[in-house]
Amino acid sequence: MASITKFTAILLISLVFTFLVHIFFLHYLDYPLFENKIIEAYLVNFALAILIYTSLFLLKEKYLEQLGFIFMFGSMIKFIVFFIFFNPSYKLDGNSSTLEFTSFFIPYAICLIFETLGIIKFLKN
Repeated sequence: MASITKFTAILLISLVFTFLVHIFFLHYLDYPLFENKIIEAYLVNFALAILIYTSLFLLKEKYLEQLGFIFMFGSMIKFIVFFIFFNPSYKLDGNSSTLEFTSFFIPYAICLIFETLGIIKFLKN
């Protein structure tokens, strides 16, 4: 369980830092700061990353050979969440802007990187 706590803490710190940098650039470029569900995107990606990592950590002993498929299933869940909860509001005006895309994709990418590195770390042990 210490691994899950450590993963959560590192991911949280990384996402908070990324969020602050993201907001700084939006402010610097004179874009709206808290539109495009940016806060929801960071929170949802954080929660899903913890859920996926915890699931993989708890299942690693019993389902070691299937962990890759379980990981891909977790990614599929993230895409489903995106298409159900984020994409409809992004498409209200008929297209998705770069700001809408980055609002979701930046926290998604950060979480994916940390999930992948975390999984690689505990698979090596």
